[in-house]
Amino acid sequence: MLRVPQIRMLMRTFKQMRNVRGYASQAITAMLQLQQTEICADPPSRGLVLGVYSDEEDKSDAGILTPAAWRYNIQKTNGRLLEVLRMSGPMPKRGEARLLFAVDSEKIPYYSVVAVVGLGRECLGYNPYEVLDEQKEAIRRSVAKACMDLALLETDRIEIESCGHAESAAEGAALGIWAYQELREPKRRIGVPSIDLYTHKDEICDIEGWRIGLQKASAQNLTRQLQEMPSNLLTPTSFAQNVVEVLCKSGVNVEVKVEGWAESQSMHAFLSVGKASCEQPIFLELSYYGTCADERPIVLVGQGITYDSGGLCLKARQELFHMRGDMTGAAVVVATCRAIAGLRLPVNIRGLIPLCENVLGCNSFRPGDIVKSMNGKHIEIQCTDHEDVLVLADALLYAQNFCPKCIIDIGTTSGGMRQALDEAASGVFTNSEILWQQIKHASMHTGDRVWRLPLWDYYSHLLTSSGRSDVQNYGIGRGARPCKAAAFLREFVPCGQWMHIDATNTMVTNGKNFEYIREGMAGRPTRTLVEFIAQTICKDTAPKLTTAKN
Repeated sequence: MLRVPQIRMLMRTFKQMRNVRGYASQAITAMLQLQQTEICADPPSRGLVLGVYSDEEDKSDAGILTPAAWRYNIQKTNGRLLEVLRMSGPMPKRGEARLLFAVDSEKIPYYSVVAVVGLGRECLGYNPYEVLDEQKEAIRRSVAKACMDLALLETDRIEIESCGHAESAAEGAALGIWAYQELREPKRRIGVPSIDLYTHKDEICDIEGWRIGLQKASAQNLTRQLQEMPSNLLTPTSFAQNVVEVLCKSGVNVEVKVEGWAESQSMHAFLSVGKASCEQPIFLELSYYGTCADERPIVLVGQGITYDSGGLCLKARQELFHMRGDMTGAAVVVATCRAIAGLRLPVNIRGLIPLCENVLGCNSFRPGDIVKSMNGKHIEIQCTDHEDVLVLADALLYAQNFCPKCIIDIGTTSGGMRQALDEAASGVFTNSEILWQQIKHASMHTGDRVWRLPLWDYYSHLLTSSGRSDVQNYGIGRGARPCKAAAFLREFVPCGQWMHIDATNTMVTNGKNFEYIREGMAGRPTRTLVEFIAQTICKDTAPKLTTAKN
């Protein structure tokens, strides 16, 4: 039998156990509520991109925030942003971004994640050895990397500071978040956040530069979209339908001309390429009037072979995969016209796009065939895999009907360009020193570089030495294919200033050389061409360049 003291001690023990069970129950309930809150919490919905200058070669460099980043650091985080950034390791380099979470001093942060991007040294500028404005390129690369990283966090909205040049920041952001995913299930698509310029009431905002950058990036993304579309979906007919839908909304007139019209114009070189396909060849004529109709236009000619198998001279299997992009020239011309209309540039533009497929069929053109072009010259077909120049030749001759200021053609005319320049720059051939200087200055600004290659009579002799015809589409010898392709086209330039851009090597990117373009079709050199046309209408076409300091 228990005594009274023992009974009292036992009652106290039961009471303590009951309290412990209550505390445990409360703790378990709180833990479950916390887990449920974490599971149901929305992902970071708003991100901010800020810049920092630092010497990449000095790991101990403490970094200097851009003016916008410094104001945010002081006013919103009470200095915590810079403190956390320095604690996280060496300053980010060009093309790198450091993600910092919950650095706002408020309990509910306005920006749930802040990406600090490396901009290199503060004194970066034009580098004459690289033929590139390194500051603008650093902004594109770093901002694009930050936006890609934030998109992976399912960020709904990203605000980006100008980082010293709003146009470049807009280009990097818009190019970086773009991805071709129309044919993927919605649940498997990469999130594409909205982007906007981060501004402060005390800051002079470059809204116009941001708008121009978005227009240029949108043009390049349109080129990428057309390049990426499978050739069974983007036939010459569907390409024309897409162009009508895109450009007519932008104020660019589109005329669709069919095979019968091309025959009436004696475009036999162009028609010979597409006659093996069940898809009828189409010729598009684009026109934009930004100034008085009497002003002579700039004529853009874009190669529009929606798929190139090589014809009877069939390409190797590994080369066939990317041949849906053989209409890069046509896509660049379409996108450039839309950008010019969107920017309302005071210039007249004519775009000429011959569209067809180069495939095998019972009616394929053959090596040894001879066709007659619009100017009466006879062309001997030595290789059906070099059909690009045949398509462009008749379009160049047709351009003389508009009395142009200059003629610029864009195509993928030679695989040898990749061996020559890799992805670094598009090849340029021109008979005008003025055009070369203008396109070079434009490429310095955009970071999408070009490089001039020779257009010597030496290469013309390799094409015109045959006794059977006036000119051959391949010529003597196996080397210098890009130069021979340009020399062939020069035989069909009616008159005046002319420039040929070979974008074969810049058609596709591996996603590593340019952080702001994902792996796949690159859309180059769209922005350079837009900038080139903008500079031609300026009195002073030479940009103000600051030599890079070492």
